[in-house]
Amino acid sequence: MAFARKVWRLLVGIKDALALLFLLLFFASLFAILSMRPNPGMVRDGALLLDINGSVVEEVAPVDPFQALLSQTLPVREYAARDLVRAIDEAAGDERIEVLALDLTGFLGGGAVHMSEIAGALDRFSAADKPIYAYAYAYGDDAMLLAAHADEIWLDPMGGVAIMGPGGESPYFGQALERFNVTANVYRVGTYKSAVEPYTQSGMSPEARENLSQLLATLWQEWRANVSTARPQADIDLVTQDVAAWLAASNNDIAQASLAAGLVDRLGTRVEWGERIANEVGENDWSDEPGTFANTQYDPWLAEVQRNLEFGSDGRIAVVTVDGEISDGKAGPGSAGAERIAGLLDDALDDDLDALVVRVNSPGGTVTGSETIRRAIMRHRAAGTPVAVSMGNYAASGGYWIATPAERIFAEPETLTGSIGVFLVVPSFEDLLAEYGVTTDGVRTTGLSGQPNILSGFTPEADAVLQASTENFYNRFLSLVAEARNITPQRADELGQGRVWDGGTARQLGLVDQFGDLDTAIAWAAGRANLEEGSYEVRYLGKDAPSYDTLLAQLLMGGSDAHEAGTRDVASIFARREAARLGQVVDGLDRFMAVEGVQARCLECVAVPGAARGIAAPARPSSWLSLLARLGLD
Repeated sequence: MAFARKVWRLLVGIKDALALLFLLLFFASLFAILSMRPNPGMVRDGALLLDINGSVVEEVAPVDPFQALLSQTLPVREYAARDLVRAIDEAAGDERIEVLALDLTGFLGGGAVHMSEIAGALDRFSAADKPIYAYAYAYGDDAMLLAAHADEIWLDPMGGVAIMGPGGESPYFGQALERFNVTANVYRVGTYKSAVEPYTQSGMSPEARENLSQLLATLWQEWRANVSTARPQADIDLVTQDVAAWLAASNNDIAQASLAAGLVDRLGTRVEWGERIANEVGENDWSDEPGTFANTQYDPWLAEVQRNLEFGSDGRIAVVTVDGEISDGKAGPGSAGAERIAGLLDDALDDDLDALVVRVNSPGGTVTGSETIRRAIMRHRAAGTPVAVSMGNYAASGGYWIATPAERIFAEPETLTGSIGVFLVVPSFEDLLAEYGVTTDGVRTTGLSGQPNILSGFTPEADAVLQASTENFYNRFLSLVAEARNITPQRADELGQGRVWDGGTARQLGLVDQFGDLDTAIAWAAGRANLEEGSYEVRYLGKDAPSYDTLLAQLLMGGSDAHEAGTRDVASIFARREAARLGQVVDGLDRFMAVEGVQARCLECVAVPGAARGIAAPARPSSWLSLLARLGLD
């Protein structure tokens, strides 16, 4: 028996060792797969195929590979706008690339500034006497804006174009909270600080409607001007003012109606589109699938572009990105965790920088997170480093708070900025509990004892402290703006009150200094540091999020893409928008219950196209006010 037990233990040990070895090999293989990068050797003569199957963002968010494996799904792919612009610009000057094939079948859009930047790169490609051929099953607003810069726009005969324009409706919870006897305790400063209105009203206030109407009118005007300039034959009025009559004139065939309105040039399948490009660049010699053509895909092309980047050695300019809503922890990339961003800035203090450019693409967030990042930027100013701010789609509220240390602020006409105001919303449930016979009782030594208490409601003393603290944060905001823009606090208050401004108006009001993209801001910073063009290195602080890997996609989805996973017709464009609205309801309720402390956040920025991504929960309470509120939840 003793011998048998020893043999059994030996067999069990061998089994455990083999299982451990298998797990080690599995995770080693998985790591190798996730670590692989596209091979620059895959670059071929012919067309550059930009199959933008996802959304365009400022900073690509990381993907949790284990969560993706467990769920057997991949998140929507994200493309950094600056990478797309760089890829197109390099292709314009490379003799191996003869044509740009722009496949927008799976394109989900992006912010207005990003769309304008990519459109500019497409114009520069065309200026190099190289044709652009665009194709999609259906075009929405953002896809149409990019396609307008193509030499030929192809549309599937079963598809169409849907021009919707910016705007729409957002959920308001005021009546629902009243019906369920939930109290929204609101503390705010700013006539136009409408971020609290969804929890107190059943619709927009006149001030909020006035502000948002002006912003959307500006964005719509910019979109129309961009498309009309690139494609004068497009009859935008025809397809937006009387949609029913426009469609009826083509027997309700949306594809034919789109062709008649000058929005597209050719109706054809993706195979026919590919054959058209093959006539220009030749057929694909490594695939016999119909509609293929000699091409280089985006990932290997970008890998080669990045490998061949040359930097000067006489100077060093750092770029730090503040993308997404601002929280207090280490969230990101793709989300502005203040602790993470401040750490990047502090680490760069030892890098002997000649200049710093802060790229802000944020609708704001927590006041404390915004202040953490601002202080980190000020440490560079104290070290004598020139600082410029480049604004993306949004740099509002907390995003503008971060911009105040800049010596010069750059924005685009489509940028949304300002929103100088703060607020705090904390729920309480005293009326709801009373309805079910639940009461509270106890002993207080002061009016603040046990406050704030979401079960029994807030005392007048607690209300006074929370409102006073909110007003104090607002006055701090005004002082930062006044000092940065060399104006009086009274003038800062006139420009504040939570009102959001488009980039053009903000420039006229002195909230920004000049129009320009990130490259313009970098060039200014180089000049401020007395660096000659081409003599300096531009270093982006932080690690880029791991790119999607085609092998991982094959593991999860058998290598399926937008064309195999299902077509996206005009109806699907509307469906995606409505699905996003359902997400707004959940997100709004989640924010209401989150109790994240005093916020400097722009609601209008989330209501326009290209809204910022959702925020991760803070790693720690965002302020002592949040701590008090959380104590009331315990």
